[in-house]
Amino acid sequence: MLAAAGSRRHATAHLDKAMLAFAVGCACKTPMLGNPAFRAGSATRSVLSTESSRISEGSRSLWAGGAAKLKGLLKVASVAEEDTIVSGVAGRYASALFSLAQDQREGEAVADALARFDALITESPDLERLVRSPIFSAADQLKALDAVLAQAVISGVAANFIRLVATKRRLFYIREMIADYRKLYEASRGVTRAEVTSATALTDANVASLKDSLRAASGGREINLDMKVDPSIIGGLIVKLGSRMVDGSLKTKLNAIRLAMKEVG
Repeated sequence: MLAAAGSRRHATAHLDKAMLAFAVGCACKTPMLGNPAFRAGSATRSVLSTESSRISEGSRSLWAGGAAKLKGLLKVASVAEEDTIVSGVAGRYASALFSLAQDQREGEAVADALARFDALITESPDLERLVRSPIFSAADQLKALDAVLAQAVISGVAANFIRLVATKRRLFYIREMIADYRKLYEASRGVTRAEVTSATALTDANVASLKDSLRAASGGREINLDMKVDPSIIGGLIVKLGSRMVDGSLKTKLNAIRLAMKEVG
């Protein structure tokens, strides 16, 4: 156990150095990234990757005991004690940015700027294509981004970060990075974001009940919900809170029954 812990600390330290190196290196090589915030001064906070746990549970109806059942499942999943909320490439970049923003005391400003940039991607198919398509060179992306960022009045740490991501040829990850930064920022403020998928739009009363259950399961944290309607799940809910997910959809239950019947047959 001690050996494993030592190995994990070593890996984390290596990640800190690597993330700081890429930020410093790019800032020095690219004039647009010459903001002092990207030259030197802060190592990244470590974020250890964990695999998401999927917990399947069938439900007779959307709210027939659903709130209590959901609360119990989330407690079993130890959501309130979950330390890792981001992972992978996007998580590492977001963690580096969050650490830098905290050091510069610009956490909220960066969060707002990134949210505006994310909204621009949603509203503009051309910008989304620029971000997603591999056919654009880093130079092309940087040239276009300068115009977009200037028009949106996005500057400072957030703008330099977006340019840095483009320089590193990781711009197709930018929306995931923005989402992970938001998770880290909200967690620092005692807010937890949950992603909820339902077959039909939930009523205000259902949303309020769901928030109460999630708030209790997450140790009393404030809950922000991202709602999504997906008729293909037929009924029930799929709730993702942090790195944990509870799949209480009717589709999942029917698939489980179908699989069980095949095994019996």
